[in-house]
Formats: sequence, structure tokens, C-alpha cells
Amino acid sequence: MEIDGQRREETLPGRQGRILLVYAVLHRHDLITRDELVFAVWGDTAPRAVDSALGALLSKLRRALAPVAVEGPHVMLPVDAWVDLEGARAAIHRAESALTRDDHATAWAAAQTSLFAARRGFLPGEDRPWITQVRHELDGLRLRALETYAEASLHLGGSELATAERASRELVTLAPYRESAYRLLMKTLAARGNNAEALQTYDDLLRRLVADLGVGPSVASRSLHAALLGNAS
Repeated sequence: MEIDGQRREETLPGRQGRILLVYAVLHRHDLITRDELVFAVWGDTAPRAVDSALGALLSKLRRALAPVAVEGPHVMLPVDAWVDLEGARAAIHRAESALTRDDHATAWAAAQTSLFAARRGFLPGEDRPWITQVRHELDGLRLRALETYAEASLHLGGSELATAERASRELVTLAPYRESAYRLLMKTLAARGNNAEALQTYDDLLRRLVADLGVGPSVASRSLHAALLGNAS
């Protein structure tokens, strides 16, 4: 947390204050009831004097965030405030939209913004239903960002082919049944002159799908494999 160029994390009132801040920021445009806020912070283990505890947390949070205002459970962020999760959401839409327009440079840059936030995780060590939901969203954002990043890097070519390979390999590791990830890796390896390794990647995909799911690769994957075989002959 940074306000007026100063880091403020250490001023937050403990674990509950940290959770309260994040929930309040992410839901600052929503109507938040007292019960929702209590459950977001404490889950099913709210203290007996919960109203006093919540009031004390909000009071400490106001002091920690000053001059940013806290009105009830709502954090009144300035219009130019940057929230990394919101930035990641916006960036992946920019990246994917740019990719459909063949604007690979914009897609490459925007995907990195989303990927940076998604890789950082979310409130490690905490366990609340809403926290788990955000983590699932971030996992999805990471996969989308990696795929867009790899695709854009592949189209940019040159030194970015190494970037495309790294991103594709990470994507395959994180989503081992995502055929588009294998196809990206195959295309990248072929573009780098490693046609034999690209063919081996297809064999890896084939074995995994057959052994684990009892199905074969899609038409798109088989077509790419056939094209690579043609290049090898």
C-alpha cells in the first residue's frame, strides 16, 4: 500500500486490518452490509463483541489511510488510484482485444501487466470464501495472460521467440490439458528451428490425453502436427 509516495503496509492494524482494507477496496463501489463485512473479516469465528471489534478496526484503518477517507466500510480512493487486481482485469481485456486486431506490441505489453499481478498471489495464509474466489480469478487471469503473452511474442519474433517459449512452457505446466498451450509451444519451437522438439511436444500431448482422459488431440492440434511433419520431410 502506497499513499503520497510512502509505503503504509506496516501501519495496518494486524491481520484483520489487512483483510478489511482489501475487501473494502475491492468492494468500494458496492453496498456493504455490516454482516457481510464481519463475515469477510472473521468468517465463522467473529468475536463476541464484534461491533466493538469492527469499530476499532475501522478507526485504526482511518488513521492508517489518512488522508484517504474511510466512510463507514467504504474506502474513498482518489480517481487516479491504482489497484493491482483491477489493473490486471483491465489489462487482460486490452491484451486480448489487441491480439484480435494483430496489434502484437500492445498485446505483449498489456499481457505483462496482467501477468505481473496474477503471479503475485492474493492474501497468502488467509482463508475466506471471497479470498478463494479472487485466487481462482487470478489463476484464470494468469493463464489468459500467459497465452496472450506467448502468442504476441511469437508474432513479434526475433528475440521475443525465447519469451514465447518460456511463456508457453509455463502455460503447459500450469494447464497440462490446455491444447492451445501445446500448440503455442510447438509453433514457437518450430519458429526457433527446433522442429523435432516441436514434434516431441505433440507426442507428449497425445500421451497425456490418451492416458489421462481417453481422448485424442483436437483437429487443430492434429493439423499443426501434420504441417510440422511436412516441414520435417
